[in-house]
Amino acid sequence: MLHGEDPERDDAHGKLSDPLFDGQRDEYLPLSQNITLSVQVKDPNDKLLLSRSHGSEGSFGVRSKEPGGYQICLQANCSQHPLPAGVLLAVHLDLRAAQRTNHYAEIAPREKLTDMQLRVRQLIELFLQIEQEQNYQRLRERDFREVTQNTDMWIFWWPVASSLYVVFIIIWHTKSW
Repeated sequence: MLHGEDPERDDAHGKLSDPLFDGQRDEYLPLSQNITLSVQVKDPNDKLLLSRSHGSEGSFGVRSKEPGGYQICLQANCSQHPLPAGVLLAVHLDLRAAQRTNHYAEIAPREKLTDMQLRVRQLIELFLQIEQEQNYQRLRERDFREVTQNTDMWIFWWPVASSLYVVFIIIWHTKSW
């Protein structure tokens, strides 16, 4: 499970391959073209973000849209040519989850930016990053405030309900005498 914390900033990139492993000879076999590997990525609301099938090798990328846990599901399909006895399917997944970065050394010559233009661009992107972080912190603060208010409500109403229950039992018990 991938956990994206800051929406609009977190990326996940995965490279995968599915070589066959011969357990009897203790070695990997050459990649088979008969095997299809499916990748599905779901967001915290269980909404499908990516569904793709690859051959024996492939890659995928996902950008988080909202904070929470993301599910990455892999499924191998080798039904057309079953695996020989003693051979296992090994899936190598190189998953990199990180914040996006801009390589300004590459951007400046490509877009023909002066030092001043490059610095202004860096400051604008820094401003946008700070703004996104503030929005994310506001979201977390709102969630924390809701949890706190719910907890405070239970702290207030539980003794009131308990007291009313005790009063009801006392009244019922005294009337039955």
